[in-house]
Amino acid sequence: MVVGVLTAISALQLALITIGNITDYDTNYAFVQHVFAMDTTFKSPHLMWRAITSPGLVTTAYVLIIAWEGLAAIALIAAVVAWIRGSEAAKRLSSLGWLMEAMLFGGGFIAIGGEYFQMWQSSKWNGLSAALQNVIIASVGLILANLVASRGRERAGDLQVDDSRAA
Repeated sequence: MVVGVLTAISALQLALITIGNITDYDTNYAFVQHVFAMDTTFKSPHLMWRAITSPGLVTTAYVLIIAWEGLAAIALIAAVVAWIRGSEAAKRLSSLGWLMEAMLFGGGFIAIGGEYFQMWQSSKWNGLSAALQNVIIASVGLILANLVASRGRERAGDLQVDDSRAA
């Protein structure tokens, strides 16, 4: 039940993030644009070669981010339905959604945005705290979902009798 509730919370959050990125496209586009342009960083000449200012590349990246968030939300919504129905697929769908969330916010925002594009240097366009919150939620969800899965296997294993030694 705990994993199902956390799945529902995560599904709601990612759905709202996706809807927000679509309905407030320009504000969130500006975030991606400034992070990629590195225009509010310390502007070290040794790092500025990384900046991307092509509107086409920024738009492509932003659309891919929105699509990834949407797909993760769909996986988590499907997981909620599976939890409600008591389906075996619930754990796998929750894990898929949380893995996608961790990959986007950990790999995309923290690693690529934070380090590669030096987002940590920006006082205005720094999304590391929000990204870390998402990684923590996704990580806790992954741990709980897989803890439940492994505990279920142990219980099933306890019920099985090994007849190979009896002979």
